[in-house]
Amino acid sequence: MTETHTTSRAHYHARAQPIVVATTVLLLCTLAGGCQKPLFPEKNARSQFETYDALRQQNQQLVVPDEFGNPQPALRARLTPQT
Repeated sequence: MTETHTTSRAHYHARAQPIVVATTVLLLCTLAGGCQKPLFPEKNARSQFETYDALRQQNQQLVVPDEFGNPQPALRARLTPQT
């Protein structure tokens, strides 16, 4: 009877070990990724068009507040044709 119990316990540990390792690796990757600088800083231009507008002091707003005061992307102002 104890041999069957030992065999099932070993089987349980063999199944649980990859799950624990995968969870640990995922947790470490998540924590390490949060410590890096952003890939594209806000102060840098995102495209050649933003650089062109910045050189001519014609910058478009990137965010506008909605009716509740929450910042939203200013898509309407950025996508309308300039005259």
